[in-house]
This record gives sequence, C-alpha cells and structure tokens, in this order.
Amino acid sequence: MDGTKLSANSGVALWRQIALALEEEIARGSLGPGARLPTEIELAKRFSVNRHTVRRAVASLSEAGKLRVEQGRGTFVPEEILHFPLTERTRFTQIVEDGRRHPHREILATEIVKADETIAANLQLRKGAKVLRIESLSFVDDRPISLSVSYFPAARFPDLGPAIGETLSVTEALRRYGIDDYRRKSTKITAQMPNQEQSRHLRLAPNRPLLQTEKVDIDLDGEPIEYGISGFAGDRVELTIDMERLTDHP
Repeated sequence: MDGTKLSANSGVALWRQIALALEEEIARGSLGPGARLPTEIELAKRFSVNRHTVRRAVASLSEAGKLRVEQGRGTFVPEEILHFPLTERTRFTQIVEDGRRHPHREILATEIVKADETIAANLQLRKGAKVLRIESLSFVDDRPISLSVSYFPAARFPDLGPAIGETLSVTEALRRYGIDDYRRKSTKITAQMPNQEQSRHLRLAPNRPLLQTEKVDIDLDGEPIEYGISGFAGDRVELTIDMERLTDHP
C-alpha cells in the first residue's frame, strides 16, 4: 500500500481518516478476508502519524467487527462466515454450494483400527471391533474450515476408504453400498482451544477457539453408519440448528 495523504484541516480526526482509508480498502478487496494488516510502525510511516493514532484507528475498526486483533500474531481482516445449519440431513458439500462458495476435502489418513468403548457405543459395535478411521480436512474457498475424524464399521463398508478418497464425498461413497440417504441421529456441540495439530491444519492461532461437533449418522433403518468428531475454526463458521428442517421420528 502506498503512502496516503491525510488532511489536518478537514475537520475529521486523523485516526478517523485512517480508519476510513482502511475500511475502504477492505470494501474494495485490496485487503481481502483473512489478510494481515501491516504493522503499526508500517502504518504510521504510511500515514505519517504516530503509532498511537494508528492504534486508535485499528481499535475503532476492531470494535466495529471490521478487523480482528490477535495477540502476538497481528491484525487481520475477518473472514467470511460460513452459515452451517445442523439438520436431520446435514451435507457439507451441499451447504457450501448453496452459499455459492467452493467446497473441497483433503483426505489426510485412512486406517483400520479397533473401536474403543466410545466408538463402539456410538456405532453399536462390540469393543475392539474393526472400524475404518478417516481423518480429513475440509475447505471453503481454499481456506480450511474443519478438521474431522470419522469412524465407520469396517465389516459393513469394506473398501470405503478408497471410495471416499476417490469421490472426496462420504455421501457419494456410501451410495456404492446401497445407502442413497441417511440422517443425523445426534450432534453435540462444545467449544475448546485447538491443539497443535488443529492449529497447524486450520491455520488457526492457538488462542482462537474451536467449535467441536460430535455426531452420529444412521441409515434409514436406524443403524449407525458413522461416528465423527469435527473441529471447526470458530471465526469462520456459524453453526445453527435449523428447527424447521428437523423431523420427529418415533
């Protein structure tokens, strides 16, 4: 960004002129979602003011929700929020595409493991039964949005791992096993701070919270087909419960 001339005689405080200049750059996309602002020193040099004046301008934009200050990391333009409704049929790809944004999934790992007590209980299996574990990273517009670990009954879904790796879609992969539709049995939502792996994959500061969901999906006969835990970047997603799209079942 080039130097910007301020007017000391305009009747508008210098810090406000700086805030308006930055706000305009955000609006026209010069500072896009997720962009990091120059340092206070760099901005002070650009506007030919002291750091206190810059700090007040940044604080005003932060209070208005137009900038996000992360201690020890810098100041960023907030990213566009993904509105993610939790319904009986929650489908990541469809939700993202309905918002006219681009979804993508990267498979990080697949392996057969033995179900511990929690996994077994949620999938209605015996403890120690073989399950397929899939770790994946989901993106919206090339920005990571969630890191997930999912478990599927290995006996029922042999070779599901390669199918998901090929289609990059659980829904499409399950169709190969005759499951054209399935529904959400339960979702539990909690908030927590990210661990080192989550911070790295989601490009998230260690002091930025995660929204964690724990889910169980079942087929139309009520049999569990997936138990999964996902960590969503808390500043990039808004989880909502869409009551109008929930259906009561006996």
